[in-house]
Amino acid sequence: MNGTNRSNIKPGLHVSIVLKQDQRSGKLTEGVVQNILTNSATHPHGIKVRLESGEVGRVKEIKA
Repeated sequence: MNGTNRSNIKPGLHVSIVLKQDQRSGKLTEGVVQNILTNSATHPHGIKVRLESGEVGRVKEIKA
């Protein structure tokens, strides 16, 4: 599953996100979703979330 559909993402899911400062390098950060920040149903670059660690970024992949 990819992170462009808001319906795929729920608080408590383990995901990989790309932080704003890592967008050029594509470095991924893993964590657990605390809340969803994007209001629209889809976003071409990924749904923006806040992790439990406090980091904010766009979901690139959803871990099983």
